[in-house]
Parts: sequence; structure tokens; C-alpha cells
Amino acid sequence: MLTSKQRAKLAALASTLKPVVFLGKGGAAEGVAAALNKALDDHELVKLRFIDFKGERRQLAEELAQKCQADLIRVIGNVAVLFRRSRDPEKQQIKLD
Repeated sequence: MLTSKQRAKLAALASTLKPVVFLGKGGAAEGVAAALNKALDDHELVKLRFIDFKGERRQLAEELAQKCQADLIRVIGNVAVLFRRSRDPEKQQIKLD
């Protein structure tokens, strides 16, 4: 569980990132969850851009975070930010207090 201070730090770090995973009109299919898992393994902190689903973005982001065992940092507009610490200590790039 992340504290609000840690979430704020991660949100600030994510502000310079470009979206890596895109959720299109096909919905949150297993392919999106697999791509998100791969991106989280590679980067720890990932932006997800929604192409559609105006009223359901928060819910879809929470479902994807749960599937990927990640923390949902924030959802603003068309973008969700997710974080999952790397399982390999050598690949951990983000230091949280």
C-alpha cells in the first residue's frame, strides 16, 4: 500500500512519461493486460492512454491494476498511471521512501 506522499512522487515522475499502453475500442481484453504486465516489468511506472470509454476509465483502470497486481496512482482525463515495483531488486529503478 502506497502513502499519499509516495503517490504524489510517482505522479510527478509520470508527468514526463509518454503513454506506453493504449486501450482502444476493443476494451480491456487479455491482450491489453498482457501488454500492461510487460510494460510494468520493463518500466515499473507506466502510463495507459484510453482511446474510448469516457465514463468507465476509472473502473477499467482499477480492473487492469488488479489484474496486473499494480497500484493505480491516478486517472486524469484520458490517462491512467500505474506502478508495480520490479520483482528483481537489480531492475528496481524507482526509490520510494
